[in-house]
Amino acid sequence: MRIARFSIDGNVGFGVVEGDELDVIKGHPFAEFERSGQKVPLDKVRLLPPVLPNKVVAIGRNYADHAAELGNTVPDAPVTFFKPSTSVVGPGDPVAYPSFSQEVHHEAELAVVIGRMCREVPRERVKDVILGYTCANDITARDVQQREKQWARAKGFDSSCPLGPWVETGLDLSDISGGLAVQCTVNGEQRQLGRTSEMVRPVEDLIVHITEAMTLLPGDVVLTGTPAGVGPLNVGDEVAVTIEGIGTLTNKVIKRG
Repeated sequence: MRIARFSIDGNVGFGVVEGDELDVIKGHPFAEFERSGQKVPLDKVRLLPPVLPNKVVAIGRNYADHAAELGNTVPDAPVTFFKPSTSVVGPGDPVAYPSFSQEVHHEAELAVVIGRMCREVPRERVKDVILGYTCANDITARDVQQREKQWARAKGFDSSCPLGPWVETGLDLSDISGGLAVQCTVNGEQRQLGRTSEMVRPVEDLIVHITEAMTLLPGDVVLTGTPAGVGPLNVGDEVAVTIEGIGTLTNKVIKRG
């Protein structure tokens, strides 16, 4: 099932995407819900970020080839960092090039959407706390990341976390470990192509590691790392992240006003 968050005529809601239509649901996807039967053409709504996370917990250097391309080794423990809620934008929303950077990179990633409050999750229960998966772009001010010891500004600036186009609930952990294709294109040119099976640490290990330290809430998002091929974005570029079995997230880079 594909669950989208949308706006139409000033009203915001959730719906199930089926083909070119969206079936509006009663309630929200973090509890039992009913389909209303009210169907709206997708091209008549504005798709929003599929969730509004309290926090985005991201994992760095979780693909060996990506770590190597930036001159880094695979760490002994997952590298974790946060992207604030104000960094989140949806499909079709602009990415504003930050004024304090001269080198902004794309990073295509699989995002895990949490479906229930959880902490200290045992590995065998990880599947129970996941609502589904979506596409993400961990947009990074690379020069700032290399210059500053903390990654907060480099990774957390406004519009640096596009998410979408919807949450796919029909995938399971075996699909992820089996290897979904993760692709990034810029202006139609392929930049990144990897598979989720190349992750150094699988989703189960990441959720266990994170929830040892903190509580995850419904709608929180975990970014699982990016494959090799990251590279620069410029004002005017159209960047698209496509993940097999989920869909495509497209955004355009604009000058920050």
